Amino acid sequence: MASVAHDHPEGLHHQFEDIEQQNETYLVGMWSFLVSEIMFFGALFMIYILYRWKYQPDFYLAHKSLDVMWGGVNTTILLISSFAMVMAVHAAELKKRMNVLKWLTLVQLCAVAFLFIKFTFEWPAKAHHGFVPGVNFSPDPHYLQEMGMQALNVRPAEIFFSLYFGMTGFHALHIIVGILMIGVLMKMWAKKHPLVIHDYIPTELIGLYWHFVDLVWIFLFPLFYLIPN
Repeated sequence: MASVAHDHPEGLHHQFEDIEQQNETYLVGMWSFLVSEIMFFGALFMIYILYRWKYQPDFYLAHKSLDVMWGGVNTTILLISSFAMVMAVHAAELKKRMNVLKWLTLVQLCAVAFLFIKFTFEWPAKAHHGFVPGVNFSPDPHYLQEMGMQALNVRPAEIFFSLYFGMTGFHALHIIVGILMIGVLMKMWAKKHPLVIHDYIPTELIGLYWHFVDLVWIFLFPLFYLIPN
């Protein structure tokens, strides 16, 4: 039986009529996923807004236990990672494999640095001072006095730290997922997989995800670390 020849442009899959339709399908699918993520985080942000409106004085006192320096460092790290991701996508468009790998490596280093600060310097400090929500939530009175937080009410404080650990923890989970996705992408580039070598869109899609993760932190940082009096 004679085989049927398929004359497709480089990087075009058989189910699509042309490269424009293929790219549009990729982007629509990715943006649909991101919209669902925005809706999920949006609900968390709405909960935060309502509780902050109700307990503004206690939220202000509770936020004093957060280290603005480490929050600022992590913000800078993610901004650098976003720039590196932009450069990786640009290199993918030009089909410069080694440049793609170089910039993606920088993204990975930034992501690991972000998590290292969270797991080593920020979250353990909150546990040490008794700020972990739950049955063992018991802020250290000496620490409260030292930080000028004596007037802090326990129940609103627990709500604040429940939101803090919940939202920053969920964000950290997205960082971990991003590390895994970028790791797979790097392996495909290293092995010259046709899916990424002939088409920059897969790299751009992961870049969109990473920019979304960075953008979420840009909102989390001022909402938790920079609460005005």
